[in-house]
Amino acid sequence: MQGYDRREITLEQRVVGAYVGLAVGDALGATTEFLTPREIQRNYGTHRTICGGGWLHLQPGEVTDDTEMSLVLGASILRTPGVDAASVATAFSDWMRSKPVDIGNTVRRGIVHFRTTGEPLVPENEYDAGNGACMRSLPVAICYWNAAPEIRIAASRMQSHVTHNNRQADAGTEAVLQMLVSAFRGVPKSALQIIAQDLVEQYIGYRFDRRRVENPSGWIVETLQVVFQAFFSQQSFKDILVDVVNRGGDADTTGAIAGMLAGACYGVDAIPRQWRSALKAQVRHACEQQSTALLALAETGIDVARR
Repeated sequence: MQGYDRREITLEQRVVGAYVGLAVGDALGATTEFLTPREIQRNYGTHRTICGGGWLHLQPGEVTDDTEMSLVLGASILRTPGVDAASVATAFSDWMRSKPVDIGNTVRRGIVHFRTTGEPLVPENEYDAGNGACMRSLPVAICYWNAAPEIRIAASRMQSHVTHNNRQADAGTEAVLQMLVSAFRGVPKSALQIIAQDLVEQYIGYRFDRRRVENPSGWIVETLQVVFQAFFSQQSFKDILVDVVNRGGDADTTGAIAGMLAGACYGVDAIPRQWRSALKAQVRHACEQQSTALLALAETGIDVARR
């Protein structure tokens, strides 16, 4: 938001903004998931309303696995407390038994692996560079926002490797976590862009300064290319989200990740009121309550991350 004084945004406003932003981006993007930009334009013009529908036939304000898995992970962290792989895997397994509206193939395979072997760790796989671990990683950023980087990374990999064990996906997820933590601390966007550029130095495939990416798949590289292009080129929460979800493809996840970054950057009050109000009240309240509970846990100096 141009002219927005970043110094006026508190840590809690940024954390709540990230969580509500995740849900808003998820709900907004679910409508255009798997559509091409041309199909979106034909059906909706410029999509900017939380109206449900989409291939999942959602009611207005409903969310998908992006928000649901985040809340499940966050609840596990609060119970343990901290990231415990077995607790996370059990929570994901219980969630899958609830017959969620959507679940990714890699996530399903990881949960089945845990049920079959009892091991909350899938083998490393070069083909598992999906965005499923990144989309749900916000609770780790909140709980470990003031922890040493190596503790946060260990916690991130602990939850990620329950379903996604891939170095390229780890690198992308950890860059997003670093950006979130930096945004919680109020650093300018230019510093967040340096983090994204460092990721590109590590894995050149993440380069986002060339062609405009549209219709992104669930591959984390394409997901983050879209998110970074919108996040660094647009100057408000609303414009970032509208940019992302109108590119189609895996729009609920690009919307969720862009929403958490934009919410952390601009704060909860920058999220359009009509979007916040359009979320299912139960979802909005769960995001608000869990974000503040995780932030309170962070203040205890939690450093637990274990297999």
